[in-house]
Amino acid sequence: MINLAMSLAILGAALAALLAGIGSAVAVGNVGEAANGLVSQDPGKFSKVLILQLLPGTQGLYGILVAILLLSRVGVIGGAPLDLTTAQGAAYLFACLPMAFGGLFSAIHQGKTAVAGVGLVAKKPDQSGKAVIMAAMVETYAILSLLISILLIYNI
Repeated sequence: MINLAMSLAILGAALAALLAGIGSAVAVGNVGEAANGLVSQDPGKFSKVLILQLLPGTQGLYGILVAILLLSRVGVIGGAPLDLTTAQGAAYLFACLPMAFGGLFSAIHQGKTAVAGVGLVAKKPDQSGKAVIMAAMVETYAILSLLISILLIYNI
């Protein structure tokens, strides 16, 4: 039976996957639009902009990872559900928030950086590595969010 405590934990997992996934979907879509415009004019630059488009998709994967780890930890998948207190359920919900919001906002801003990188590749294709590095720098905050959520989940 799912009680309030388990509902709170499941809500945390859902928010981590949903918000990080929304951020990734928005960002990958925006970069894809910019990349398609460039590739329509110069198909040879496809491989250079593909990496830029893929980068903001990682936050969605991190959100799913946090959700799976939490659901496994509380026994929703892979075991018998734990008998959680309401405080524990709330703690699991809050443990997922760094990934939920860190994933959402870092994906959107990584997408903006990657769109600018597509513009750089359009004008100076030899500078594509710099465009990737700049977009990848935003990834640091998604990874930190992932780390904090995992540490919190496993220390409740």
